[in-house]
Amino acid sequence: MKLGLIGSAPEDMERILKTIGNKRIHEHGNRVFYEGTLLGIPVVAVFSRWGKVAAAVTAANLIIEYGVDHIFFTGVARALSGDLHVGDVVVAQRLFQHDMDARPLMRRFEVPLTGKTSFEIAEKQVEMSRQAVYNFLKNAKDFRAALVENDIEQPRLFVGDVASGDLYLSTQDMCKALNRNLPSVLCADMESAAVAQVCDDYGVLLCVVRIISDSFEESRHADTARNFVERHSADYSVAIIGEYVALLQENGLL
Repeated sequence: MKLGLIGSAPEDMERILKTIGNKRIHEHGNRVFYEGTLLGIPVVAVFSRWGKVAAAVTAANLIIEYGVDHIFFTGVARALSGDLHVGDVVVAQRLFQHDMDARPLMRRFEVPLTGKTSFEIAEKQVEMSRQAVYNFLKNAKDFRAALVENDIEQPRLFVGDVASGDLYLSTQDMCKALNRNLPSVLCADMESAAVAQVCDDYGVLLCVVRIISDSFEESRHADTARNFVERHSADYSVAIIGEYVALLQENGLL
């Protein structure tokens, strides 16, 4: 197994790269790929860049150029429900492209030539991601204490649907509109569903874990998100990836 690690924020990638040994650096396609080992397994890590097209190109490069057969994608997202708060974690089950609309040729959200309105993560990958996040939240007591100092108490784990689109959800009205069209979706980003489409095309396993950085409440949105990304999102990503790789080893899946 060769594991591809994609981070949606430069801050996350800087921390992830510190955990990788025997690094070899490759630059092409306006991207920097870091090939090496993490806890004894071969990995290739890269910043996704923002937006669906950029993320899809990044994922395709990992698969075609580096031969990864398993991708773990982590980053932040905006909550689409008042039930989720900054610091909570969402493990993706299905991924929708909320800006895909080729009506009347096909159903809304259906990706052309696939017959699919969403891309589903394999059940085993969902469960392993869920367990990795659970282990992190259970064991990282010092980190939870640091969160409390920044008014983030008892982060929770959710498993459910995620939406992606080339549209920054900057207002609560935009979130409510997306909710009306895709009521099962817990959070939204700008990349994950595009990576899921690429992995589906190539038969590559995928895990998506998103950390809530933006609350549903519009008044707190910008400042809270910026503060969270700068202080905490990288710690989440590094720790969850570490727990996931440990589970791969425990289950003999390397």
